[in-house]
Amino acid sequence: MATIQNIKARQILDSRGNPTIEVDLFLDNNAFGRGAVPSGASTGTFEALELRDNSTSYFGKSVYSAIDNINNTISKNVCGMNFDTLESLDDFLIELDGTHNKSNLGANSILGVSIAFAYALADYNNVPLYQLLLKKNPVLPVPMMNIINGGSHADNNIDIQEFMIFPLGAESFSHSMQMGVEVFHHLKRILKSKNFQTAVGDEGGFAPNLHSNKHAIEIILESVNKAGYSVGKDIYIALDVAASELYDSEQGLYDLKSENTLLTSDEIIDYYNDLCNQFPIISIEDGLDEEDWTGWKNLYKVLGKKIQLVGDDLTVTNPIRFQQAIDEKTINSILVKLNQ
Repeated sequence: MATIQNIKARQILDSRGNPTIEVDLFLDNNAFGRGAVPSGASTGTFEALELRDNSTSYFGKSVYSAIDNINNTISKNVCGMNFDTLESLDDFLIELDGTHNKSNLGANSILGVSIAFAYALADYNNVPLYQLLLKKNPVLPVPMMNIINGGSHADNNIDIQEFMIFPLGAESFSHSMQMGVEVFHHLKRILKSKNFQTAVGDEGGFAPNLHSNKHAIEIILESVNKAGYSVGKDIYIALDVAASELYDSEQGLYDLKSENTLLTSDEIIDYYNDLCNQFPIISIEDGLDEEDWTGWKNLYKVLGKKIQLVGDDLTVTNPIRFQQAIDEKTINSILVKLNQ
């Protein structure tokens, strides 16, 4: 059994320049682990609570109170204790917090300690992290690569937050990376040739002002062809709409500003269906607002047997909402984010 000897947390900056937590954790045989807890730009209302100070420091985003929870409350309760599995520590921290959304200690505090312990436990057992976490031989998934940014990920006029390529025709993970890089650089050349900006958005994809969401897909497919790959065979398209960012709750309508149109729930489902009929789209994430359960059920009826429908803001890695999504047949895939 591994005994936790010491925990130390500090504030660092994430890739967006916002404060987050970094945790160092030491076990009894000098095993060491470090964890950091960044968060996304667009978040769901029902996520576990990320504890921030809401003071004048860093526009209210500093995390000193969460750090204090780690260095004092959590440290005092776990140092000197034995934990032989990651689950045993996680269960202890959840019980120590005592709330349904981790609002007492903060989800970021709990997760920072959990990640640090996972790395330390792997070090303690002299195994790589994946071997500690997996019960069977790992298989790397096919990556979805975000190459055009819109919505809250970019200061441009595109509504959909992420336009991704999905290299399902790759022979290996390294081959899929090669395909993605080649398409990405061809995309840059095409954008420059058409006098569009090639500055990047919040998550590294290009953020040009294009004519419409459809126009973004068309340029990506042109890039796929230029790279020598087959559209709908080697490479497919995936979208993260982040529709909660588009939803006008007062009107009950989805506002597609780039196309100067307001759509009902049924109309935006028709919009997605038309896109899927025109283009090799096989995954749509957060196609509707996080509270539009009726719309999600209708979306599933239209596209649930054809493509991957991913819940993120809808489910926010919350087992209660995930079970509801299963019971009501709204999605066929879930995005898991530990910080939620």
